[in-house]
Amino acid sequence: MLESIIFYAFAFLAIGSALLLVNIKNTARALFLLFVVLFAMAALYLFALADFVAITQILVYVGGVLILLIFAFMLSNKELLDDLQNTSKRFISMPNWQATMLALAFFGLMLYAVQAWHSNMPQWIVDAEAKGSVIQPQDNNIKALGFKFMTQYILPFEVISIFLMVALIGAAHLSRKEDNR
Repeated sequence: MLESIIFYAFAFLAIGSALLLVNIKNTARALFLLFVVLFAMAALYLFALADFVAITQILVYVGGVLILLIFAFMLSNKELLDDLQNTSKRFISMPNWQATMLALAFFGLMLYAVQAWHSNMPQWIVDAEAKGSVIQPQDNNIKALGFKFMTQYILPFEVISIFLMVALIGAAHLSRKEDNR
């Protein structure tokens, strides 16, 4: 019961912060809300028994990408920020009734998907439960993932690290101030 309450609290925190994030006008507050969303998502990954993904979420996205965005925000010039802030003054830019209808449609679609999932369980899940090969909370899969990353998937792992480095260099280049000569 307590686990369900904590799960729904993190889910509400992630969804609520994400909704505020896409509608907020202040860039500094949006970065803080992105921080909250990423941490809440890491907590939800822990509930899904994806501990490696949760740790990676915190190290890469919170520790790397978000800090990079904060530095880019701090180093950017004021004119660029003013242009980004000049958007609609309304909380939701479409009329309220259209936004409400769209949200209700997505909620109905989500309820239908959950009901369809429970009534027609995929065969691979039924087979895994019959064999007893479902991942349990006490299972340790980090060692197996680390072994796969450093042997079988070493090339994609290194390519991703190069892409992250290129993104860091590009963000640093974009955020630096130009000399007007």
